[in-house]
Amino acid sequence: MLIGLVRESVMQCFCHTCRAPIAAVPNRRQFPITKVKTKPRISQPKRVQFVTTEVRCQEKTRGGLKYEVILGEPEVKANPPKKETSPKNSISVEEIEEKLKAAEERRQQIESNKIATWTMKMQKIEEASRKKDEQTNHFISQTKEALEQKMETHTEKREAYISDLKTKLKDHIENVEKTRQSLDQQTEEVRLAMEEKLQSANALRDENIKKMLERLKEHEEQVKKVRTSNSTKLQQLEATVQEKLEQAQSRRAQLEQEQKEKLRNYNNRTLELKQTVESTMEVRKTEVSAQLECKLSTAEQKREKEIQRKLEAAKKYNERMVEVKNTVENAEESRKTEKVYKIESKLILAEQNREKEIQRKLEISKKNEKRAEVVRQNKANILATKENPSSG
Repeated sequence: MLIGLVRESVMQCFCHTCRAPIAAVPNRRQFPITKVKTKPRISQPKRVQFVTTEVRCQEKTRGGLKYEVILGEPEVKANPPKKETSPKNSISVEEIEEKLKAAEERRQQIESNKIATWTMKMQKIEEASRKKDEQTNHFISQTKEALEQKMETHTEKREAYISDLKTKLKDHIENVEKTRQSLDQQTEEVRLAMEEKLQSANALRDENIKKMLERLKEHEEQVKKVRTSNSTKLQQLEATVQEKLEQAQSRRAQLEQEQKEKLRNYNNRTLELKQTVESTMEVRKTEVSAQLECKLSTAEQKREKEIQRKLEAAKKYNERMVEVKNTVENAEESRKTEKVYKIESKLILAEQNREKEIQRKLEISKKNEKRAEVVRQNKANILATKENPSSG
């Protein structure tokens, strides 16, 4: 029983925590004992039936042989071997007693040798247990110091890492704020540029409309001038016609007075001539008035057509300006929306990346805290086992 306890105490791990038993070495007594066969069994050979054969060869043809095999019984029979007889052993009682005494002495000597070896083993086991206790105490002290140093370094590293993370997060937040401010400034600049462009376009449109109105006014003034000039020309023509009529009448009167005597016989002719002259004068007068009226009507029509054409051109120009303004506004609005969408997408991506980075760093810090907690628990367990070695 004592030997079994000693063997169990030796065949265990020195850490006293896992209690892992070491595989036991098999004892010589556990092996099965087999008898040694000293005398081999001798088996008689079986009777073999010999068959004699006789072969005769004869060359019958060229290139061929002829064989004749004759089977027959053997002439001589073999005798079976005789069984050997073992000599009888003759042992006396004295020899048996001497052998028993020698065996008893050998047994006593073996027992004394075993006791001596077991005492030596027990001494070695006690010394090994003492050394083991010293080593375990030394190992516990060293591990305690190492764990304390590791805990201190870990706490220092953790604090430094957390401070570094805080500074990095501050820098990242500042960079994000700067980018947001720059994007806001850019959007404000784009909006101001758009407003300036729209104002400049409106100013150009107003200037063009003013120029068109001035041109229309100039055209109307020119038309008025043409009308006044035409009216003056008509008055001049009427005055010249009246003067010519008066001159003709005076001349006619003079001719009548001068040629009364000459034209008395030609009264009918003079009357005809007078009628023809009056008719021609009336026709000429009507023709001149008709020509003047035609010219005035054509000038009025041309003026109206020119005014209509310029009004249509102004309308087309206004429509074109409105279309250009709408296209410019749509293009600027689309660009603005695209820029705003891009800026928003960039901000969203930056926010997502920042949240992912914060989440990753928080997970790392949680893992480090869990690891530190595990180390603290191990340290507490080691201290508890050191304080209560009997319970461990």
